[in-house]
Order: sequence, then C-alpha cells, then structure tokens
Amino acid sequence: MTEHENNCSAVMQKYVAFFENLRPTSLAELDRYFALDVRFKDPFNDVTGCAAVRHIFEHMFTHTETPRFIVAGWMCENKNASIRWQFQCRMRGLAISVPGMSFVRFDDQGKVVEHIDYWDPAAGIYEQLPLLGTLMRYLRRRLSTAEAG
Repeated sequence: MTEHENNCSAVMQKYVAFFENLRPTSLAELDRYFALDVRFKDPFNDVTGCAAVRHIFEHMFTHTETPRFIVAGWMCENKNASIRWQFQCRMRGLAISVPGMSFVRFDDQGKVVEHIDYWDPAAGIYEQLPLLGTLMRYLRRRLSTAEAG
C-alpha cells in the first residue's frame, strides 16, 4: 500500500465514523472534515462552502426524525474515495430507508473538497410515501423493459 493509500485510508476511517455518528451537536466539527470551499451535491442541493453544508444537515435534522447513515463499505485511492451507504430516518412516523453512494475528493490536508451523493429520490423517498408511492411504483412497472415472468 502506498503512502497516499495509507493516508487516504486513515482519513476515510475518520470521515466514515463522523457520518455514522452524525448528530446535531457534531455539526460544530464540520470544519475539521470539510474544506472551507467544499462542494456538496445531492439530488436536491448543489452548494459551495462549509456553512452551506452545515445548513443542509441542520435542515435534515429539523425535518426528519432520528436520521442516520449506515456505511456498508468504502474504497479509497489517492485522494478519491467512494462510500456505499444507507440513510435511515422517520418522516411523520413513516420509516424511510434510502441506499446511496458518495464520491469524495480530499485535499492535501485530508479535508473534503468535493462530496457528491448519488441516490434515487423516486425509489428512496417518493415510492415509500402512501399516495405518491403508489403512482411511482405504477410508473416504474409501466416504463420498465423487464419481461414479465
């Protein structure tokens, strides 16, 4: 394992632990993990800056109950990493579970300069809602090219 891989691995272990233990009180530590000009992108947001990232997580804690990330695995090479995760929360009493992946790029100091989340909001959230979910599942079946058994 090269020096860059060892460093990336150590940085990733800390970053993954931060996400798995993310709480409203840990938002004060964001600047330990994110560069001041970090880019953070997900299906609903595309922001620049540590303060903007903090706002996204504050919003998450305000609008969901018991949100948490469960990391299923990660890979790291040089200053680039990918993370496979499951986001779980409750919204208005409904259990939500969303699988996703993140691409993360670090600077020379081991801080995140880019974090891009990839997940499907239709399958992850919309299909789990009572009325909208029925419509989304119907559309998915109608638009699927899979042959019926």
